[in-house]
Amino acid sequence: MAKELQIVDTHAHLCDRIFDPDRDEVIRRAQEAGVETIIIVSEKLEDARRNIMLAKKYPCLKPAAGLYPEYADIKETDRTIDFIRDQQRSFYAVGEVGLDFWIAKKDAVKEMQREVFRQFIQLAGELDLPLNVHSRSAGRHAVAMLLENGAVRVQMHAFDGKAAAALPAVEAGFFFSVPPSVIRSRQKQKLLKHLPLSCLLVESDSPVLGPDPEQRNEPANILTSVKVIAEIKDISYQEVFEAVCENTSKLYGDM
Repeated sequence: MAKELQIVDTHAHLCDRIFDPDRDEVIRRAQEAGVETIIIVSEKLEDARRNIMLAKKYPCLKPAAGLYPEYADIKETDRTIDFIRDQQRSFYAVGEVGLDFWIAKKDAVKEMQREVFRQFIQLAGELDLPLNVHSRSAGRHAVAMLLENGAVRVQMHAFDGKAAAALPAVEAGFFFSVPPSVIRSRQKQKLLKHLPLSCLLVESDSPVLGPDPEQRNEPANILTSVKVIAEIKDISYQEVFEAVCENTSKLYGDM
């Protein structure tokens, strides 16, 4: 019997304190919607520790650990990398990590982000873990760094660049995850027209990037992403669902 396809939210922040009052209900709603697995990323070391604890309570949660570009710092990077190495069997990805030139305006800050990102790219290669990459206002630069440093297993999360910046990553076999905000984002809709179905994943980026910017986002909403992809590609919902599931399995393996 063929294994049943399971859709995965490939990028969510369920360790965020905003979910503390009703995390059980959020996860229940996701599973009732058909979201079998949720990859929970971290922005700092405290998040990574919380993600491990949450995964022990909720088996559907798969932890990742990284350092958000806003917190790029050599000492914090060293601490985080030591923790990931020590707990590597607990993690399914290195992330989220990357560049954010919307935050970084000064050259020195950009260079610090690059150095930290470089170290996490090397760590992911060393541990053979996927990279879950943030690249706000820095898509072209992040892709270039990934290619220059030999990254292989890569997810570009909520990519906000143009198709010209994305295509070298597509050619390298990287994947792009689509958040529910695609339903209201002309940039993401335009990008989707140029990305092949074979490179697409879905994510929620909970608690943000939901269908309604005024409401807290949650993993159940990734099915909105599937629907919009189907509409833009003019193919069936089922075809997109199956492709996204298969793509996720190619990048992350069995979870």
